[in-house]
Amino acid sequence: MNSTNKQPTIGLPARIGALLFVLWGILHIWVGFEGIHQYLTNGTSGLWNTLVGGARVPRALYQHTTDVVTAFAQGQLLLNFCIDVGGYGVLGMFVAWMIWKQASWTGYFIAVFVIGIADLAFLFSLVASGVIELNAGTIGGPVIWFIAIAITPFGLPPLRRQP
Repeated sequence: MNSTNKQPTIGLPARIGALLFVLWGILHIWVGFEGIHQYLTNGTSGLWNTLVGGARVPRALYQHTTDVVTAFAQGQLLLNFCIDVGGYGVLGMFVAWMIWKQASWTGYFIAVFVIGIADLAFLFSLVASGVIELNAGTIGGPVIWFIAIAITPFGLPPLRRQP
């Protein structure tokens, strides 16, 4: 604890972890904005073209639906997915703040479990399966998350029960 303001202090690993969560958050907020942009400018096909391209779903072979009702439903689902990803980005920013300003183990555990569920579900269900293109952008989020959760605890105050 810092004796002047009674705020817990954090070490360099936690600061680096918090900055990685900021970077992770920015990348995910961008996905939300790009999804909205594609939805407004190119509709469902723009969203699909943004999200497919993996080994098992190449863009050149993906067949967009011509059925208006199906396209509408797909567009709404994909828009929701992109906005949810953006929401996780906001959560990443909040986690970074909790770690940086409060030396918060709660923030860290939110990052491990909640962000972990989101990132690992994306990694295994969309990237590893070959739906989404494997590139620095799609693998970057999970890699940043993993590095952040691996190093952050080394800069947080000891985890112990308060009396």
